Amino acid sequence: MDSQKRTAVVRAPGRNPGDTPRSGVIHVNVRHTRRFTVVGNHLAQHPEMSLVAIGLAVHIQSLPTGALIGIRDLVPRFPESEYRIAAALRELELHGYLERTRVRLAGGQVVTRTVSYNRPGCPAEAAEPETAPPAPPVTPPTSNPSTPTPAPPSPVSRTPEAREPRQSQEAQEAPEAPQRSAPPRPVNPDNPWRRDAATAVLTDLRHADARLLLGRQDIERLTPAVEAWLERGARPAGILAVLTANLPPQLRNPAGLIAHRLTAQLPPALPDEGPRAPAHVPPDPFQTCEDDACGLAFRSPAPGLCGECRAGTAAA
Repeated sequence: MDSQKRTAVVRAPGRNPGDTPRSGVIHVNVRHTRRFTVVGNHLAQHPEMSLVAIGLAVHIQSLPTGALIGIRDLVPRFPESEYRIAAALRELELHGYLERTRVRLAGGQVVTRTVSYNRPGCPAEAAEPETAPPAPPVTPPTSNPSTPTPAPPSPVSRTPEAREPRQSQEAQEAPEAPQRSAPPRPVNPDNPWRRDAATAVLTDLRHADARLLLGRQDIERLTPAVEAWLERGARPAGILAVLTANLPPQLRNPAGLIAHRLTAQLPPALPDEGPRAPAHVPPDPFQTCEDDACGLAFRSPAPGLCGECRAGTAAA
């Protein structure tokens, strides 16, 4: 008879024998000491982003400063198509992990500046200054008191001077990370007409694109931001055009996209120039000359004689 081979079950090491779960994932963690990247769970477990966008964000955060992360640079690196990589980059921009802006250099060349945020919504932390190691203790001489004791080497003259040029160069090359601001709010919020107009703008988004169907809570949250636009002289039709222009093909978070555009594209406040003339003055209505022999049609705010008949009457 053939002997049966027994396969031993390999269990992951744990602190206690009873720590091994009956089902689910078992982590075998090894502490990294070099070549590693710290990633927050807000990114690794993001509830709205796709798996491609999460993986691309981790890859971008692991790259050194100055690495190229354009679509043409990423396509040869990964098996995903150019369309999926472009969609993932737009997801990272939508959720604040990536910011791409066009910057004109001193020579007139226009380049794209890309800033990666490992924790969106938080200001960039300043680098902690390096502290010099403590000076070794000085032992008093015992054999020959007349021999001068050499002064201990100053720790400040070693490490900080060697690192100072590199730190200053990185500070000059690193772009200044702008802080993300909250959606705008109107200066004078007590305006029922403006509030109703802002609510109508957010409600009418569904007519421009069915994917922009916002819930009641999202409309209430974004209404003050639309009021700020109306307060600065924007028309409802213009706001709708800005919010619905060039929508991404994969729209996963409509409320987040609308909030981002209301914040990033807020128009400037108009200068206080006193009362402004209306943009359009309607013409006077047509009137028929009351002279039976004339009967000419002319524009006037009130009925009466036309200009020629009035001139003839004044001459007579």
